[in-house]
Amino acid sequence: MDLSSVYVPIAGAVFLLIGILVFVVRRTRRETRDEFALARAVADEVHLPPSLHPVIDPDICIGSLSCITACPEGDILGVVDGVAKLIVGANCIGHGRCAIECPVHAIRLVVGTSERGVDLPEIDTHFESSRKGVFVVGELGGMGLIKNAITQGLQCANHLGDTIGHNKASTDEVLIVGAGPAGLATALGLRVAGVPFRVVDQGIFGGTIAQYPRQKVVMTERVQLPLIGKFGKSLISKEELLETWNEIARKAKFKVEEMVKVEQILGEDGAFTVKTTKGEIKACKVVLATGRRGTPRPLGCPGQELEKITYNLDDPTQYTGKRMLVVGGGDSAIEAACSLAEQGQIEVVISYRQKSFTKCRQANRERITQMIATGEVHAFFESTVKTVDPQTVTLVTADKKELRLQNDYIIACLGGELPAAFLKTAGVGMRRHQGDVSIDIPALGNTKQRKAGPGKAAKPAHKPSKRQRDYLVPALTFIGMAVLAALTFEGWEYYFLSRAARKHSELHDALRPSGIIGHGIGIVATLFMMSNFLYPLRKRLDFMKGTAPIKSWLTFHVFVGIMSPMVIAFHAAFQSRNQLATATYVALVVVVATGLVGRFIYGLVPSGKGKSDDLELVRAQLDLERHKVHDLLEDSHAAAKLRAMFEHVAAEPEKRGSLILHLMAMPFRALADRVRLMRVRWMFDGADAYRDFRFAYLDMRKLITQVSFYAKLKRLLSGWRAFHVVLSVFLVIIIAFHVGWSLYLGYKWLF
Repeated sequence: MDLSSVYVPIAGAVFLLIGILVFVVRRTRRETRDEFALARAVADEVHLPPSLHPVIDPDICIGSLSCITACPEGDILGVVDGVAKLIVGANCIGHGRCAIECPVHAIRLVVGTSERGVDLPEIDTHFESSRKGVFVVGELGGMGLIKNAITQGLQCANHLGDTIGHNKASTDEVLIVGAGPAGLATALGLRVAGVPFRVVDQGIFGGTIAQYPRQKVVMTERVQLPLIGKFGKSLISKEELLETWNEIARKAKFKVEEMVKVEQILGEDGAFTVKTTKGEIKACKVVLATGRRGTPRPLGCPGQELEKITYNLDDPTQYTGKRMLVVGGGDSAIEAACSLAEQGQIEVVISYRQKSFTKCRQANRERITQMIATGEVHAFFESTVKTVDPQTVTLVTADKKELRLQNDYIIACLGGELPAAFLKTAGVGMRRHQGDVSIDIPALGNTKQRKAGPGKAAKPAHKPSKRQRDYLVPALTFIGMAVLAALTFEGWEYYFLSRAARKHSELHDALRPSGIIGHGIGIVATLFMMSNFLYPLRKRLDFMKGTAPIKSWLTFHVFVGIMSPMVIAFHAAFQSRNQLATATYVALVVVVATGLVGRFIYGLVPSGKGKSDDLELVRAQLDLERHKVHDLLEDSHAAAKLRAMFEHVAAEPEKRGSLILHLMAMPFRALADRVRLMRVRWMFDGADAYRDFRFAYLDMRKLITQVSFYAKLKRLLSGWRAFHVVLSVFLVIIIAFHVGWSLYLGYKWLF
């Protein structure tokens, strides 16, 4: 007996066990760490998001970690109970990359939570508010991220371009209120569309961005701007961003009317009269892009009216030699304090009502902590401002002690109050969002426009549509069938010969595994097979992210998995010549099989299309399907026979014992069900009635499986994923051995 025939399988089994153990230990450690982080976030009250944030359906999530690696804000998401979960919600700023990168659409983006609602204007899909003709874009509508605000502004402009058209009189111009990213993007889009407009802002050009501290780094993503092209990068300073927007305004030939505050919007759609601090403006449409800050939130103490109090930091150099107090603990407050301290020759004190800085980004937290440790910034936690005097400020600590500090200026970074009064006066209805409405960030991904032709409004370019993406499956299917057909045609006569007869065939030198064609098929098939790892790399490597929808990569991943064993069979000429090659092929087949079985198991795991289902909801859905089938039977001419068929399925016990045995029997049971359904087709009056019965019957069969094995299915899916990953790594090692052994034996193909 050849000992290698025993040692090789044993070594493989040991490797698999070790690999699975390592995978499980690493995942368990990560879950433990993330569960601790979640508990700490809850204790620090930073688990609730401020506005737009992801909600992960635990029943749909497959634990691929795509969302976690995609998030540009760091460890905001984690793994809890085997699925992704929002941990540090306070740091989430609504990028939406997690939802885009999820391969199984397990993530919804919502505004607000059940614990903390968010009031937003009511708008439709074109950003038109409850007052006809008044539109809301950007942060005021819930989209605070620069990229999303720009995209909304462009899309709103596209809609207005289609609605209004070109060559309108000056009285038909659009009034844009707010000169931040959303307002400026709207102006740029209207310029391309040929629609007259005016831009006003109660502050200066740049809106909220202009109020950021010098050199404040703003997170943004590249977007496509008309007339400009690609715009944005991962890190960009305030100065660079404003300089770029000024250049855009010059190219688009529009200006911003600064220090113009809108007070009232009178009139109706198509004929608005907007009252401002500098007179009336006639407009056919009004776009509100003012942001959510509205009026800065005051200190709420005696002396808050003094001129020494400001609500933003523009240029730290103007405070050289002064004694400064920054009030607040968010990103704006910390960035202001750090900017002042870095300027030098400024005494900086920061006051915050909480025990620690928990409602800011990790980078800012580390930055301020370092400055406090070095004495560059003096911090008073659990303190509030009691009174403000011309030369001093009095703080009150948690133990009721009063601290009187010498002070020249105060920067109060306490956020802003939503301009609710103005919106109410403008007739814009508000709605409280508590995580109950999904927001489609992927739809905001494309902002390209066509250039406007003479007399035509600019049309939005087609975004990557579902229809276009659906072409991938039939296209790959056609390519796969064409490749297999070509290989079959080439060696049809050869592959059916016996091993002895093949040596005398004129095709033997070309089609044998070491032949010019057979070896070439092996090399190409190996490279093709290794491309299957592009899918996991796509989730982890920054330069590959955003290259195509993750769903398309997953489709290609499945296609490669299915095609690889079939193409490799042609390389081996449908024969097993050595143990290593056979082990490689068997490992490949097993990896593909585990992947396909995993997808099948995933399809069985209960899901509620965005709302988590528990066992009771699954049972309720089963009862609903039972009633549906029962009602359909009442309308049938052959109700007795159909009812017997229905009772056969409905009467099956819910506790079935072994899940594995049940899964093994499922293909045979599914075949039997379809045979039964075909036999009763003639009993229905029309195709619609039969189709309804068939769908309800098959849904009921699936639901019974879900009810019977609810917990076991979820545990099996988690364990199966670990098995598939370890097997894939094992396959790579075997392939490397196979290639290395072939080179050692001198098989070098054309090289």
